[in-house]
Parts: sequence; C-alpha cells; structure tokens
Amino acid sequence: MTPPRRVRAVWARASLRSRVLLLAVALLAAGFTVFSLVTGNSLRSYMEDRVDAQLRSTAQVFSLLPPSVAENGAGQQPAAGLTGFGADVLGNRVITYVSQDGTVESSIDSVGEENRTSDGRGPALPRLDTDAVAAREGRPFTVDSTEGDGRWRVMAVPRTDRARLLEGAATVPVSGSVIVSTPMTEVDDTVGRMWWNYQRTGLGLLAFLAVAGWFAVRSGLRPLSRIEQTAAEIAGGDLSRRVPELAGPHTELGRLAAALNGMLGQLEIAFGARAESEARMSRFVADASHELRTPLAGIKGLTDLHHMGALADREDIDATMSRIARESERLTRLVEDMLLLARLDEHSLKATGDLTVPGIDLAPSDLRTLAADALHDVRALDPARPVTLTGPAGEGPPASAPALADEARLRQVVTNLVGNAVTHTPPGTPIRIGVGTIGDHAVLEVADQGPGLTPDQSSRIFERFYRADTSRARTTGGAGLGLAIVRSLVSAHAGRVEVDSAPGRGATFRILLARLHEPQTPAGIPVPRPVEAGSRG
Repeated sequence: MTPPRRVRAVWARASLRSRVLLLAVALLAAGFTVFSLVTGNSLRSYMEDRVDAQLRSTAQVFSLLPPSVAENGAGQQPAAGLTGFGADVLGNRVITYVSQDGTVESSIDSVGEENRTSDGRGPALPRLDTDAVAAREGRPFTVDSTEGDGRWRVMAVPRTDRARLLEGAATVPVSGSVIVSTPMTEVDDTVGRMWWNYQRTGLGLLAFLAVAGWFAVRSGLRPLSRIEQTAAEIAGGDLSRRVPELAGPHTELGRLAAALNGMLGQLEIAFGARAESEARMSRFVADASHELRTPLAGIKGLTDLHHMGALADREDIDATMSRIARESERLTRLVEDMLLLARLDEHSLKATGDLTVPGIDLAPSDLRTLAADALHDVRALDPARPVTLTGPAGEGPPASAPALADEARLRQVVTNLVGNAVTHTPPGTPIRIGVGTIGDHAVLEVADQGPGLTPDQSSRIFERFYRADTSRARTTGGAGLGLAIVRSLVSAHAGRVEVDSAPGRGATFRILLARLHEPQTPAGIPVPRPVEAGSRG
C-alpha cells in the first residue's frame, strides 16, 4: 500500500472526534506559522531599512572625505581641524575605497585591525568599478562573509573631489568609489531569537490548545453520543425510544433530532402496521381455511355416504346431490370472493395513485339508477318489508348522483348492503335507500331500523370473516366477506364507505364517491336515466 493510500485508510478509520481535533490543530498550526512568517519578515524588513539608512548616511559622509582623512579619523587622530571618530560614530562598519577600475586602495575597520582579524571575517565584496557602482544607483545589497555563514549589508557610492566641490566647480570629477559595509549579525540574531521564541511558544500553545480542544470536542459531540445510544436501543427493539431535545430547534443538532424523531415515528408506525398486517393475514388464513373446510367436509361426507351404499332410495340420492350442489355453489362463491379481495389488495399495496384497477371499468354513471334497482331487490327478497327511496339522510326526494364508477361492481356493492340489511334485521323492519349529492360527493346509502351495532362492532364490521351476530349459521349469516368486499370495491373507486349505527337505533351504510361535476358520455355508453321509486330502469 502506497503512503497516500495508507494515510487515507488511517483517516477513514479515525473517529469523528479525532478528525475534528486534528483539523483544528492543523488549522491553528497553519495560522500560527503564517502569523510568524509575516511578523518575522516585517521585523527583518524594518531592521534592514534602519541599517540601510545608516549605511546611506555613512556613505554620503565618506564619499566626501579623502582616504587619508578617513583613516586618521578612524584612528582617533585629529586631522584637518576635525575631531577623531571611531567605533562610537561608525559602529561596526568597514569602509573600503576603490579606484575607478575597482582596485581596493584602502580599507578602514571601525573596530580596529585587531578585532577585525580576530575571527578572520569580512565582507566578500565583488569587483566594483565605476560602471558597476553607477549601475547599482546607490542601492544597498547583501553579500556573504569571507568565512562562515555571516552576511553583510553593503552600499557603494561614487567618490567626489571635495576641494573642487567647495570651489563651486560646475562639474566634479569622480575619483573612484567608497564602499560601506556593516555586518547583519544583529539583524539575524534578533530575527533568529524571535523565531526561536515563536517556535517554543507556538509548540506550547498548540499543545495546550490540543488538550483543551480534546475536551471541547468531546463536550460538543456528547449529543451525538446520546443519539448513538438511542439508535442502539432502537436497534435492540425499543421502537418507542426518541432522541432527546439536545439543542434549540433552529440549531443543527435540534434539526437533526427533530428529523430523527420524525423518522423514528414513521418507522414505529410502519412496524406496527406490518405487525398488524401479519396478524390480520394469519387470521385471514385461519378463517379462510375454516370456511373452506366446512363445505368441503360436507361434500366429502355426503359422497362417502353414497360410496358406502347408505343412499339406497332415489329420493335420498336426489336430496344428497342437491345438498352437494348447494355446498359447491357456496364454495364457489367463497373462492370467488377471496380471489376478488386478493386482486383488490394487490392493487392497494402498489398504491400508484392511478384509478385504473384490474377488473374495474370506470365510466360516467348515476348512482340513482343503482338506488332504484336496490329498491326492487328489497321487494324481491322480502315483499312484505316497507322500503322507501329518499335523498341522503332521508331529506327530500332522491336526486341525481353522477360519479365515475364501474356500475356492475357498484351493483355488487349495493346488493351486498341490501342483502345484509334484509338478513340481519327482523322481518318487516323498514329499510330506506337514499341517493343524491353532499358537497363534492355522490352519496348512496342503505339504512335500516334494526337492532343496530355496538361501537366495537361498528369498528370491526368491515373486517374479513367477521360476523356481528355469531349465533347465526353460515347458511344465513354468510362467511363474513360481504362487507369486506364492499369496502374494498368502494376503495378501488377512490371512495369510502361509512357506517352510522347505535344499539336499538338501526344502521346506516353510506357510500361516498367523488362527484362528477361535468359528466361526459363516451360514444357507445348510454346516459343513465333517472328512475323513480317503484319502477325498474
């Protein structure tokens, strides 16, 4: 593994706390380094400017003095009416006089020959003839030391004839150059000490900030640790756990906690729904097996009697075959109902938002036609039973209820509701069929004045294989799939079915579909014709 890949692998395995701390320390080190570089370079530039200013003033003075006068002054010997000057005036400088061709004529060391030669060092001057000095235009420059790693700051200026200058001559001839040099030891030592102090102080400061940052990062990431602990408890099966409020709702942690709690709520609901679905499926399989086993057991028992020769008379054989036919028809109806529910369930699980359901052919329809047919169905099932056709909630006459629906499937829905009302109410109990519109809904309802339902029965009445009256036999009470089919078919029409009931107050089953405000009649489909009560459409 190459070093960059190894570094990336180590970085990928590092914890978030370590990454944040390392990045913070790296940024602090970079910032401190940049600050030190700017400060050190500024200090060096300032000190070099001071040295250059001193070199410039010294060079201007010595450019007017002959070498003999300068040597006498440096040696503390009065000459030409001038007081002597030495190290106190010049500082640690070297004055070098050169001829026009760059040959050194004399050199003056302000600290004396003995001190100058004690370390054997001096400026390593290049050859500076008149043209080279003129090209530098009096700008200072830096040269190395003759020995060691020292540096010298140097300035070279032309030397003029002072006597001709005092006489006021228009042109003053140049008689060579004077070179002033001073060591940069003080500047380098000062900057070096500053760098050493910066390094020592910077390392100590970085160490302190790293320790302080460790505790700060650990404190700052403590909420994430609590989130991690909560997530572990949820993974262990406690779906009721929630992330505590770790910060304000407008902070990053607050928004993260709110988002996680929202997600956990949805997960809890989803897991609860799955558990309920699994339990409902288990009950469905058990009930379906029981319901299918009953007619199959009857058919098998009757055929066994025939094989055993227990049915000697033709009359007994005909009665047995009739019972077998009835059980077969019951078994067929049960299987068809279960298959219909399975197809509707498959579509509802896909939840595509499309109204197109397999086996459902939607077209503009009027629920008033179905209500009129339901009226005749009640009279056919129980001619002595009072039945009326009204508007929704029994208010006013029946009205048009346009909707986009599959009339054949809704007819099955209405037939199940009518059969349910006739079967589960005493003979002679009045039944009302209402049809019309309420707001944006087309409404069809079947109401009876029977014994009614308890709140628990009302909440479970649409469950599969549920029978509110368990005392009824299956031949009269059915398998408990009728109302489940009603709800599934109405849901396939993007509608809903409601039950309004109370003990002793009867029951009202109400179908609500989206109202078709501007029904369009496709070619080949007849417009539904309103049917009055008492007549077949």
